[in-house]
Amino acid sequence: MAKNPANTAPAIRLPYLDDFLLNLQTNNFSMQTIYNYERDLNVFENFLTENKIDFKEADKKTILNYKAYLTSLDRHTPKKMPGEKKLSSFSINRMLSALRSYLKFSIDMDFHPPISPQMVGLLKTERKKIRISEFEHIIQLLEAPNVFEKNKKVIRRNRAMLEMLFATGMRISELTNLKTEQIDKKGRIFIMGKGKKERFVYLTPRAQKHLDSYLENRPITESPYLFIPYSGRNMSKKYKKISANYLQQKIKDYREFLGINLPLSAHGFRRAFATYLAEKGASPAAIQILLGHESLDTTTRYVNASNKFAEQTHRKFHPLKE
Repeated sequence: MAKNPANTAPAIRLPYLDDFLLNLQTNNFSMQTIYNYERDLNVFENFLTENKIDFKEADKKTILNYKAYLTSLDRHTPKKMPGEKKLSSFSINRMLSALRSYLKFSIDMDFHPPISPQMVGLLKTERKKIRISEFEHIIQLLEAPNVFEKNKKVIRRNRAMLEMLFATGMRISELTNLKTEQIDKKGRIFIMGKGKKERFVYLTPRAQKHLDSYLENRPITESPYLFIPYSGRNMSKKYKKISANYLQQKIKDYREFLGINLPLSAHGFRRAFATYLAEKGASPAAIQILLGHESLDTTTRYVNASNKFAEQTHRKFHPLKE
């Protein structure tokens, strides 16, 4: 078996990386965001180590080779495992952006890195059409726990989670971190979203019904989180909560059981939420508020994702429609 070069060369650590991560923390970035930055910068450290490149001697060619490294299957993951699939341009740009942010911080702190942030150009990204599941498939997935689960407690909990995802357009992290105190009697949910942005989202009567059914049968626990596990490692934690990985896997399982070909995920519910609201005539600006988007351009991608919506627009507004 070939030796892993990363295990035979001294590991190269980016100077002042800990200070960079501390700076993110003091600027109130979430722990998940900080972890993502550290993970992506570890990939660059692995690259330097494998190629025996001293960071102080990095130059434009180093960045060029790093981009080639990221686009190949010869790269190693942050855990120094071989890459199993080619990274998308979006993933590569995320890693390059992390490096640029680190370099900008270094300059701000007078650390004088050998390469400037401007040297780290991003890749051109493919603009893929967002694919939205048919409404019938959404309904099938919402009802899937009743069909495929046997434990009644699991049925009520999983059904409530799925119904809330589609009713509110919440991110999966917002749902799994949701606490009971964030929901008022009128079905409004106070969300602290990405970038510490506050907003309200709203339950439908249907989602409220399934949430009430879950809460009526939810075990008494010290955990403040709304959705809790009934088995597994999290059971031992005082403030246990359902994991995002569990919900993502369940959605995948339900989709496969139902034979739904589109890769509908928790984020797919969010996209469908926005698209179907738009098809009913909702204002893009209102959808932007509900989703907690920084830019209306991001919302517009969802709004324009439906072929059905485009067809209806054409038939309604074309000057020679008669």
